[in-house]
Amino acid sequence: MKAYELMLILRPNLEDEAREAVLEKVRGIVTAVGGSVDSEEAWGKRRLAHEIDHTEEGDYQVIFFHSDTAAVAELDRVLHITDQVLRFMIVRRDDIA
Repeated sequence: MKAYELMLILRPNLEDEAREAVLEKVRGIVTAVGGSVDSEEAWGKRRLAHEIDHTEEGDYQVIFFHSDTAAVAELDRVLHITDQVLRFMIVRRDDIA
């Protein structure tokens, strides 16, 4: 299993239930293939450097997890078609095993 970091920028006007549903979807994809979510950080609402879809703020969430490449490919596919997600980035971390 390799270590990854996922940064999500969610729409700032989401209700708590909708935000948690997106995060639960991510957790489900990671754990479905035997991976594990190590930790999560909610950075809160921050101003974006550039507008995305006429939105000037985003709700930042960071998730650290261990998984194989199948989960990363599925996360990439699902997050591209999720309307609540403005942007996301998945990075492989070499600093932890």
